[in-house]
Amino acid sequence: MIGREAVQKGRPREFDKEQVLDKALHVFWKRGYEGTSLSDLTEAMGINRPSLYAAFGNKEELFKLALDRYVEKGPGSVHRASLQQPTARAVVESLLTASATMLTDPSNPPGCLAVQGALSCGEASESIKQELCERRSLGEQQLRQRFERAKAEGDLGPDSDPAGLARYVMTVMQGMSVQAAGGASRADLLAVVDMALKAWSSSKS
Repeated sequence: MIGREAVQKGRPREFDKEQVLDKALHVFWKRGYEGTSLSDLTEAMGINRPSLYAAFGNKEELFKLALDRYVEKGPGSVHRASLQQPTARAVVESLLTASATMLTDPSNPPGCLAVQGALSCGEASESIKQELCERRSLGEQQLRQRFERAKAEGDLGPDSDPAGLARYVMTVMQGMSVQAAGGASRADLLAVVDMALKAWSSSKS
C-alpha cells in the first residue's frame, strides 16, 4: 500500500508555473526587488512559501526567472525585435517608439523593470543590482554591434561613432523609463522620441 507521504510527493504541482511567474513579475515590476516581500509574492502568486521555494528557489532566483521572462516574452522583447530593422534609423525609431508604448501600457506597471529595479536596490541586494546592470550593458553592446554593422554597410557615415550612438539611445530609453514611472503620458514620451530622432539625424554622421 502506498503511503500518504509518497502520494503527496508524487502529486503534480497544482498551479501553472508560467502563470504564477507572470504574477511574480508584476509584483517585482510594481514594487521593485527590495520593496517586494515573500508575503507579497505568495499572496499574488496564490501559493505558499514551500511551493514557491520548491518551484522557483529563493527570492533572488525567482526575480531572475521573472527578469528572464520579461526580456524574452514580455515588454523587454522589443529590443530584440527592433534590432532586426533594415536601417540604423529604423532600429532607433522602432526601439524608442515601442518603448514609449510599453512603458505606458495601462495593463503593466509604469516604467521598466530593469531600470527601476536597479535604482531601488541597496547594499543588501548588490548582486541583483549587478545583474540588472549587466543585462542593460548587454543591451547596449547588442545595439553597438548593430550600428557597427550599419557603418560597415554604409548605412551610417564613416565618421559615425557606433558606441556613442548606442550609449545615447540607451540613455534616452532609460530616461523615458524614469519619466514613465513618474507619471509621464504616452504622448509625452512620443514627443521625446521625436526629439531624439531629430537629434539622431544631425549626429549620426
